[in-house]
Amino acid sequence: MASIMEGPLSKWTNVMKGWQYRWFVLDYNAGLLSYYTSKDKMMRGSRRGCVRLRGAVIGIDDEDDSTFTITVDQKTFHFQARDADEREKWIHALEGTILRHTLQLREAETGFVPSVQDFDKKLAEADAYLQILIDQLKLFDEKIKDCKEDESRRKIENLKETTCSMVESIKHCIVLLQIAKSTINPVDGIYQPPLDTPVDNTTMPTQTTLPTDASQVCKTDQRPSTLPVGPVVTVMGSLQTPTPNSTGSGPSGPSSGVASPAHIPIPSHSVPDFSYSSSEDEFYDADEFYQSSTSPKHCIDPSGPPAASPLTNEETALKRPDTTESLNSSMSNGTTDADPFDSHDDRDDDGEGESVEEHKSVIMHLLSQVRLGMDLTKVVLPTFILERRSLLEMYADFFAHPDLFVSIAEQPEPRERMVQVVKWYLSAFHAGRKGSVAKKPYNPILGEVFYCHWDLPSETEEPPTHTETVSDGPVPWSSATSVRFVAEQVSHHPPISAFYAECLSKKIQFNAHIWTKSKFLGMSIGVHNIGQGCVSCLEHDEHYILTFPNGYGRSILTVPWVELGGECNISCSKSGYSANIVFHTKPFYGGKKHRITAEIFSPNDKKSFCSIEGEWNGVMYAKWATGENTVFIDTKKMGIIKKKVRKLEDQLDYESRRLWRDVTLNLKLKDIDAATEAKHRLEEKQRAEARERKENEQQWETRLFHEDGECWVYDEPLLKRLASQRH
Repeated sequence: MASIMEGPLSKWTNVMKGWQYRWFVLDYNAGLLSYYTSKDKMMRGSRRGCVRLRGAVIGIDDEDDSTFTITVDQKTFHFQARDADEREKWIHALEGTILRHTLQLREAETGFVPSVQDFDKKLAEADAYLQILIDQLKLFDEKIKDCKEDESRRKIENLKETTCSMVESIKHCIVLLQIAKSTINPVDGIYQPPLDTPVDNTTMPTQTTLPTDASQVCKTDQRPSTLPVGPVVTVMGSLQTPTPNSTGSGPSGPSSGVASPAHIPIPSHSVPDFSYSSSEDEFYDADEFYQSSTSPKHCIDPSGPPAASPLTNEETALKRPDTTESLNSSMSNGTTDADPFDSHDDRDDDGEGESVEEHKSVIMHLLSQVRLGMDLTKVVLPTFILERRSLLEMYADFFAHPDLFVSIAEQPEPRERMVQVVKWYLSAFHAGRKGSVAKKPYNPILGEVFYCHWDLPSETEEPPTHTETVSDGPVPWSSATSVRFVAEQVSHHPPISAFYAECLSKKIQFNAHIWTKSKFLGMSIGVHNIGQGCVSCLEHDEHYILTFPNGYGRSILTVPWVELGGECNISCSKSGYSANIVFHTKPFYGGKKHRITAEIFSPNDKKSFCSIEGEWNGVMYAKWATGENTVFIDTKKMGIIKKKVRKLEDQLDYESRRLWRDVTLNLKLKDIDAATEAKHRLEEKQRAEARERKENEQQWETRLFHEDGECWVYDEPLLKRLASQRH
């Protein structure tokens, strides 16, 4: 076991507006990350600053592999490693340290601090139960030898297997109790180098082994209660000073002349109550929402696009938005018999949102179970952060401006059609976010479907008196001029959704599939949208292939908000026109949120004829090759056309709104327990059906889509139906 890791990192300083090289020392037992201007200063004990890790949260940037942050004591510290491998070593060690000291923080919050005697009592109890189970295992061996019936022998063997698992669990608990006991009084938090031990120089940060995994400890011949748990003195190594070409390079920065805690003699046995730096302004974000014109991201690569910050917030102060909303509109109660459609639309959730402060303990418990970079596909998130609609319904927001979608087919030239595809695409994202507070839609269950349609605005002032429905197509209760939409959850592991839309009268269709892959980033959650969509203008035989941006849920411990990030492409192989779109994430300091830039290219032309920039949820401006500047899209002035969904009583059992109606209603009533129970029933039903299929060796059959290579395609698209009519 070991207690310390040391090596160089660069830290961001607001005073110098850039990264500074420093020598860092991580004390695992004390839960302290100290830093010095050089390794020599560390050997002399001249500490420059420190970060107390108890209750800290680590954050990483999904679009940058060398930087990371530590948030603690209402401060955010920014660090930069030399490369991804070095960052991974530091993060692994920091996570282990934070995990160990979590117990102390929870005890302080609850006001209960167990004594050493309390731990000794629990250890004795666990040890006694362990001995009883070990004795029982010996009896099982004897019974198995004496048993002559195969069926009885199998039952005894199953019981023995279960008991063995319990033995391992109790051993694990004993080791954890010992670690917790040793954490009650942590050892010295300041590194004292051995006086007579030579220092071994290496080219990587020295990281001695953290406590052995409990499952490995338990497999030794010793019982856990006899194993030593505590600090072990280790020989420290060092890291060579980075070369001028390496990240965070350069000589040690000059010592600040400002009086600071670093220059005050500190007893060697003390652990500071708070994190501090030699100059408070230079080390951390004193205010999480502080704005500065200089960004560490820009200093890493001034030519590159701004990268995401996992530690930003939508508001300059924490506010609790109004949650005034009518329960009467939550379901189909507000409709009349003459209205065949559900009155509950996603617009009813306008204004919904709240700080998660009141649920912070639940969020912190969730964070304690996950690790940076961990796939969140199978992690059950708390019910209170749900958005009151399925992810399948959220995908319908791509068509919140159906008039823009159908107008693609109305353009006479390929160039105009590509411009219109880009305009529709860029207008498709703002509708999905109804407020500043981020919420997570329901994870669709396998086989779930969602149907809806949009009636296009009439070109005449008077609405048509009668609209004839079309019997074929995805939504047979809509008209030929409507935009009709259907989505299905075609896979559960991995989670893949397929969706399709069409307008019969304009002979245009859209087919897409998205595989959502969530990743934990510390103070953020990243969602990679893997897949593609295809807009097909059937009269022109043109197919526009497009990709989707990634999504990020930021500031998950305060007021969560959503931003998009990544590079997307749109291309048409027949016409040769293409577009490149970049969704920029907000940098650490300064910069705007929700920024996009885009360029549209003619065939075989490396210079774009149209450049677009702005905000995807605000105004976007176009600069044309002719020199003309125009407003490309103004989402603030665009009216969203409401989709139409059948009443709940007319829906199939596996349609989204009917499937999730109990969860939706209880969330509307703010009855979180009832909503959680309703959600649990749905998930258990899905698991039971999966077990039954496995036992019967049956494969799941999709309802409306089929797999075609790496894509999921609607079974009866407009292209196929029109071709069959011609024959």
